[in-house]
This record gives sequence, C-alpha cells and structure tokens, in this order.
Amino acid sequence: MNPNISPADRIFFPLDTTNLEKAVQTTKNLKKSIGGVKIGKEFFTALGPDGVMIINNLDVPVFLDLKFHDIPNTVAGAVRSALKLKPRMLNVHASGGREMLIAARDTNLEFSEKENITPPLILGVTVLTSMNAKNLNEIGISGKSLDQVKRLASLCQECGLDGVVCSPSELSALRRICGSTFKLVTPGVRPSWAPHDDQKRVATPGEAIKQGADYLVIGRPISGAPNPLIATNNIIDEIVRCTVSDDN
Repeated sequence: MNPNISPADRIFFPLDTTNLEKAVQTTKNLKKSIGGVKIGKEFFTALGPDGVMIINNLDVPVFLDLKFHDIPNTVAGAVRSALKLKPRMLNVHASGGREMLIAARDTNLEFSEKENITPPLILGVTVLTSMNAKNLNEIGISGKSLDQVKRLASLCQECGLDGVVCSPSELSALRRICGSTFKLVTPGVRPSWAPHDDQKRVATPGEAIKQGADYLVIGRPISGAPNPLIATNNIIDEIVRCTVSDDN
C-alpha cells in the first residue's frame, strides 16, 4: 500500500452516462471527496473529446478508460490524441503485445516531454473483471485467469508501463511480482453493504487496499446510494480504518 496517496485520492468514480449535465453535476458534488473520475466508452462515444474537456475543466483528475487495442502505429496515434485531453491516467489492452505497449509508452513520454508536462500514468488492462477461467477458455486461453494476468502484468512492466488494471483477487500476487512502485488500479470494489452482481472478482475497499491496490474504481455503491456523498465518505472511513490497522 502506497502511504503517499490519501484515502480520498484513491477513489475514482466512473461517469458511466451519456448525460453531460448529470456528469457535470455528479463531478461537482463528489470532486472534493474523491481522487478523480473515470471516463469510459459510453461517455466518450456519446460526448466525445469536448465532453472530456468539460469534465477536465472542473479541476478533477480524469482516468481516460478507452482500452486502446490495435496495431502499434494506430495505438500511438490514439494515445497522442488522448494526451491532448490532459488525462491523469489512460489505458491500453495488454494483450495487444509488446510492440503496441512500447509504442504507447514512447508516445506518452515523447508528447509529455515536448509539452513539458508530467506524463500521465499508462496502464495495461490484463483480464476484464467480468471474465473467469471458463470465459478465457472459450477464447483459447487455457489455465487459470490469474496465470494470464501475471503474464500480461509482467509484460506491461517489462515494456515500461506504469501499472495495470486488475481485479481485487489478483492484487496480492501482482504486488509480489511487480513490486511496490508498480501501480495497481482496481475495479470490482464493493463495500459489504453493496450488491456484487456485475463483476465476478470483487473485494471491499479495505480488503483491496490491504492487498496492495493504489486506486479503486467505485461506481454503483456511490451512485446507487440514497446520499452518494455520505456513501463516499463511508468508503473513505473504511480505507482510513484499514490504513490505521496496517500502521499498528
């Protein structure tokens, strides 16, 4: 667990909506209690780069979750365009292979140096949290999902990426393999009081932090709560309790 990240800064809330007004209002309501927002394909396809910039202009870090996966030259171009939107983090599919990952890394570093900015984190997507061993076998990948995650995470680290997106059940193994500075961003995080029906590999916020997560993507437990801000603060309190417990 990275002690330099505050409990609130660990939380990224997904703006899974095509309603820009709703996204703006939600961001304004939560931004003082979270580390940032995640913008994925639903938002981006409907609202485009202009929508991303409107959110970015609210002075909140953005995780641009577009999971680029294509030939190296195309991914390099996509990353270059994404960097103009000033994200704090963005991601690519690790299964795109070594050359693609290196192209993403190099483009990030070259663009950031040219613009004199701190490079955003480039993350690899290992195995989607909706997938298990049966799903992987159906697409020709045998063995346990954790084995595939380990292979892809190690490849990402070899290629100079900053970290990976992984499920809570993979955190401990990846922290051991990849070390303390490799960033682990974790969806599939659900407080004990929230339903767990949309992802197969889940953990509570406290469990995820103890197992090595740097950042947590938490959506429905916040958006589906009667008072999203209270729900967010309850999650922060759990992370604080976890941190205190570890210190003792």
